[in-house]
Amino acid sequence: MQIEAAEALPGTGALRARPPGGRLARLLRFFAVAGPGMVVMLADTDAGSIVTAAQSGAESGYRLLLLQVMLVPILFVVQELTVRLGIFTGHGHGYAIRRHFGRFWAWVSVSTLLFACVGALITELSGIAGVAALVGIPAWLSMLIVVAGLTAMVCSGSCLTVERIALCIGLFECVFLLVAWLARPDWSAAWGETLRVPFADHHYLYLVAANIGAVIMPWMVFYQQSAVAEKGLTAADLRAARWDTAIGSVATQAVMAAVLIAVAATIGRSEPGRPLGTVQQIVEAVTPFLGRWTGTLMFALGMTGAALVATIVVTLTAARALCEVMGLEHSLRYCPQEAPWFYGSYASILALGGVLVASGTDLVELSVGVQVMNALLLPIVLGFLFLLAWRVLPEPHRLKGAYAAVAGATIALTTGLGLYAGIAGLLG
Repeated sequence: MQIEAAEALPGTGALRARPPGGRLARLLRFFAVAGPGMVVMLADTDAGSIVTAAQSGAESGYRLLLLQVMLVPILFVVQELTVRLGIFTGHGHGYAIRRHFGRFWAWVSVSTLLFACVGALITELSGIAGVAALVGIPAWLSMLIVVAGLTAMVCSGSCLTVERIALCIGLFECVFLLVAWLARPDWSAAWGETLRVPFADHHYLYLVAANIGAVIMPWMVFYQQSAVAEKGLTAADLRAARWDTAIGSVATQAVMAAVLIAVAATIGRSEPGRPLGTVQQIVEAVTPFLGRWTGTLMFALGMTGAALVATIVVTLTAARALCEVMGLEHSLRYCPQEAPWFYGSYASILALGGVLVASGTDLVELSVGVQVMNALLLPIVLGFLFLLAWRVLPEPHRLKGAYAAVAGATIALTTGLGLYAGIAGLLG
């Protein structure tokens, strides 16, 4: 009999078996497990987040760059808890709250989620409409194409198919890394501005709250836990699932930092403090430094990839959460005839977002406002996440000890800073 290796689970003091085999076997295992973490992280850098990062670079230069780096471990700590809960409970976040805290609290949590999802969906679709407008496609036509295409994709595909499509689309976001390089930022100026933090500036605090809300979003918690449970991951997959989440955390913040750097090095240098009103204004301000066609193409690819993957994730999350609390089938493993409420909710929410966007919205102002709203909702979302990890997980895998203190302090500091910055910014 082959003896399997064992390794400690952070925050539990318990050991779990590690699958036997060499590096190649573990690498293949990682590729089989990976997906939920990377998809949700690529969706995290959505159209609203990109616009928020661009607005931050335009108005505050490089001052919010350090925050993007600091949010990497915070994002990992939060989303790693969803991995544990998805693996060891086998349930989505909404169902877990309903089962352990009651129907009332489940509806409270899901109501905040739906509020955040609708706001996020509008920003995603507005971003797509803004990019389409660059090539002369009217908003109503771009929305018709997106709503019909994504509805057909989900209704005809499996969980794995949807996950792979979302990953491929989301990889277009990496173009922003090249955009930041081509913008030729002044790194000495960036370092100097990063260390000068204007805490007395209410508008700066508003942007701090927006960036926190742009990185830690309510729908991310719901989506990753449900995706992990639906994929059927087990304790043997925990290590790979954590790496999936860690790599995604670094990637999403690298994209956010790249957008901020690109805009700070262009608009922030030539017209510091300039407000941005539309996607077209962002492109027009950046293209003189990157070239008209190069700048437009790169921004269009990055924004479209970010918005599409986030639209898939946000709409699936809202539909799953609604059906979870109502006790209805909510999995892509079922066909539309077997889960009509799930697929009907998905199509209805997506269509509603398309209609609202086709009517015309101010993307930049809306995006920043939605991210601030996400920051203000963090106490409810992260509070339930911590309580579930602390009380519901099986004893060997429960959140406890030093790691529980670190996770609790991280969540408390993040929600506290988000609330303070958001309220101060709104009152200012």
